[in-house]
Amino acid sequence: MIRLSVRFLSAIASAFLFVSALHAVAQQHVPPAPAAAASPDAQPAVPPQDQSAPAPGQAAAPSAPAPNNPPKFPPVDPTSFTAASPTKETVDAFLRANWGYDEDRVWQVQAILKTPVDGVSKVFVYIGDRSGKQQMQGLVFFVLPDGKHIITGDQVIEFGDHPFADVRQQLAEKADGPYRGSASKDLELVEFADFQCPHCKEAQANMDKLVTDFPKARVVFQNYPIASIHPQSTLAAEYGVCVNKLGGTTAFFQYAAAVFDGQDGLNSADGATLTLNSAVVKASLDPTKVAACAADPQVKAQVEASVKLGTDVGVSQVPMLAINGHEVPANAPYDVLKKIVLYQAKADGVSGQ
Repeated sequence: MIRLSVRFLSAIASAFLFVSALHAVAQQHVPPAPAAAASPDAQPAVPPQDQSAPAPGQAAAPSAPAPNNPPKFPPVDPTSFTAASPTKETVDAFLRANWGYDEDRVWQVQAILKTPVDGVSKVFVYIGDRSGKQQMQGLVFFVLPDGKHIITGDQVIEFGDHPFADVRQQLAEKADGPYRGSASKDLELVEFADFQCPHCKEAQANMDKLVTDFPKARVVFQNYPIASIHPQSTLAAEYGVCVNKLGGTTAFFQYAAAVFDGQDGLNSADGATLTLNSAVVKASLDPTKVAACAADPQVKAQVEASVKLGTDVGVSQVPMLAINGHEVPANAPYDVLKKIVLYQAKADGVSGQ
């Protein structure tokens, strides 16, 4: 299950790369996409907005077939750069941090304008792909006076040359869930998931592949139960904390796999008890001891701390995967996830594989 809206820049990224593949996936990082650009000959200073554009976290509907030619962006009008900051170079670096993994995506910063609010700038960008298969589109966001955040839709998002650095640092310091792979945090992949979430279950195949393909990565599981829509998810998370305490990492991932496999059993309180106890047995532990551990208020506090960490770094829907701070849906197409991991590792100067 996904929750509505999150932070910024993959909604448009997804629209270009995933199109219909992400109709049901979680968090993305992009503002709603304005309409396809007008004819290049029209040379608009500002892209027109499309009121029917997808909301953040939703994939755009496939556009009409376009000629297989690179996009011809409108000429840039120097008078459309009236704001002192950010610079075009900073905007380019920000977009490259988010989209650089996609070799087919191209863009042009069209305008950086002053607004009536002191220090707030309005940025317009044209976006296309080298093949010409996607229509050219426009992107609009507002840069705040601190130069470190933007507003898009109802979200405030980190901005700058290295927009993921703060999230990466927070997770390196506080992501304390069970992990697979390397003890090093040079390349840290932190998954936020809910045991009762169907999309989280779907994402586990991706997570297993990432563990295999990136043995130098530290792949962490953080609980993010959404009790308002998944009533048994918190209990499943608490059991998981106790399985990890009593049996260690190997036992935890055996438990997690069994819970996801038997996820339908979590649809009722009685079914949850049977499902979780069965998963505990598969992890070679005693259900009575795990249940007693799960009743400890400190375990509840540990799950709540994991949820707070996710909320603090901008997670509001699951499954979410933070790749050295770069947040993407964990159930995105695997080839895309792999590209992002490789790109982010290179950008951060660490070994990817």
